[in-house]
Amino acid sequence: MEGTTLSNVANWAEIIGAGSIITGLVFGWFQVRMYRAQQRDAVAINLVQTFYSQDLARALTLLQPVPDGIGIDELRELGDEYVNAAITVTTSFETMGLLVFKRIATIDLVLDLAGGIIATMNRKLKVWQQQMRERHNQPSWAEWFEWLGDRAEAAKNSKNPAHIAHKDWKP
Repeated sequence: MEGTTLSNVANWAEIIGAGSIITGLVFGWFQVRMYRAQQRDAVAINLVQTFYSQDLARALTLLQPVPDGIGIDELRELGDEYVNAAITVTTSFETMGLLVFKRIATIDLVLDLAGGIIATMNRKLKVWQQQMRERHNQPSWAEWFEWLGDRAEAAKNSKNPAHIAHKDWKP
């Protein structure tokens, strides 16, 4: 090759090397985005499956008519099935609260799936939770459920429910 010098070859090698690095970074960035989307979808599927649990459905059905702010003794008087229902609800939503806090699941997804239920159950069981913490000297009892419940209550009061907010939506 006439006119090709070692300097020209070195310049081309640098250009090709820089292009390879940039291509690798762009490819890596897209791979990370795809992985995050897959992870988000997997979390969403797992959260949805939580609501197909017969135990959770039974627990919600039992607790729906109890008054807001029920205490530990009042709940115990209703029977062991009510205490078990309260534990099922708090532990189910405890997991969701932690997933939201760790940013594994988005709060929008969780609140769209169950925001009203979470807010209602948190309101009903708030006194019971506090008394459980005190009685068992366990300040972290249902901490993420309460955290999520407080956020669900705030969101519930700040926006319209889906059937109103999205009434004009077309598929």
